[in-house]
Amino acid sequence: MKRGWIVAACALGVLAVAPLPVLTQTNTSETYRQLNLFGDVFERIRADYVEEVKDEAMIEAAINGMLSALDPHSSYMNSKSFRDMQVQTRGEFGGLGIEVTMENGLVKVVSPIDDTPASRAGVKPGDYITHINGEQVLGLTLADAVDRMRGPVNSAIKLTIRRENVDAFDITLNRAVVKVQSVRYRAEGDIGYVRITSFTEQTESGLKTAVAKIREQVGTKLKGFVLDLRNNPGGLLDQAVAVSDAFLDKGEIVSTRGRRADDAQRFNARAGDLAEGRPVIVLINAGSASASEIVAGALQDHRRAILLGTKSFGKGSVQTIIPLSGQGAVRLTTARYFTPSGRSIQAQGIEPDIAVEQSRIEPLDAAASRREADLRGALRNPGQQQPAAAPAAPAAPQGEGAEIGSAQDYQLARALDLLRGVALFSPRATN
Repeated sequence: MKRGWIVAACALGVLAVAPLPVLTQTNTSETYRQLNLFGDVFERIRADYVEEVKDEAMIEAAINGMLSALDPHSSYMNSKSFRDMQVQTRGEFGGLGIEVTMENGLVKVVSPIDDTPASRAGVKPGDYITHINGEQVLGLTLADAVDRMRGPVNSAIKLTIRRENVDAFDITLNRAVVKVQSVRYRAEGDIGYVRITSFTEQTESGLKTAVAKIREQVGTKLKGFVLDLRNNPGGLLDQAVAVSDAFLDKGEIVSTRGRRADDAQRFNARAGDLAEGRPVIVLINAGSASASEIVAGALQDHRRAILLGTKSFGKGSVQTIIPLSGQGAVRLTTARYFTPSGRSIQAQGIEPDIAVEQSRIEPLDAAASRREADLRGALRNPGQQQPAAAPAAPAAPQGEGAEIGSAQDYQLARALDLLRGVALFSPRATN
């Protein structure tokens, strides 16, 4: 009998359904002996544990323990968790708005999602959550920790955060219905700025709408696009492939390779470039994970875009969501994905072509930026009828990181400058 598998890449959600492969018979007397051992322990707990424990809770814990021992992304989802995951991939769900993983027994933040309680409270990629409402995270499974962070809308939750070079501190958030607007866009003068916050079912259509609206607004002066994937924790694999395909005319986008050679899959681009050959800058940082890295890696390997920012998260494994009839689902790591050049970025991440740390842009003190025209008695430019007005003070990177996409976003400012420079020496694309 065949079962359906839903292929995903955690933070890469549902992709497709495939039949359960036929496995080689490997059962031995040792395997049965180990299963008998499990049964003996199970019965001993039922009979002698100091308090009565529900069979369902013990079996679920055993399955979770077995899966979590494999890697940080394999886990069991009960019926409720499975429904929540399906809702999340559609782009609307309840919670705090953070993508998390488990590392060294603590919950590690992969990325906060824009305009959610977590992002507004200042949660950052790489933060560790050590306590939830005063309860230690150490000893909990990832699923248990996530369950504790969920709750009724508008209910409060206190998280204890540990951040590099900072003493542990508490933040209190109110849970909310998280509506993910996957694609945001605007014109930055003659450049199109497109930010993808996660890869949901609406991402491909959102990207096409964004590009069309920017073209309509900027017209023939359009020089190129900045694609912002910073703090994007991933999402649906088919949407990552579609976004990559939107900027590529041909070639491989990504491949996945599993335990068996015949499990390998390759995804290729089709003809048609949404940007019509205009230059593209892709912004990445440590919060760019999974599906984001697929897009960044594909465009980098094909030399279709320049990557700017800091090294990405480094999640290069594929999870398969295997529904269990009436019992939720298993999220099982079944493959690694590789960029077109054959790179596995698992635990390595993608290095940007141009490394730029995030900073805040602040105007220089006008008194500290005097020019010739400011000097008393300076000669007048003969080509000017009136004395030249003092020009506006330039911007300079200073201070802590600014909000992504804001006027103080140093990485974005550098991307816009770079793209305009590249456009000067690129053949003009046709409209």
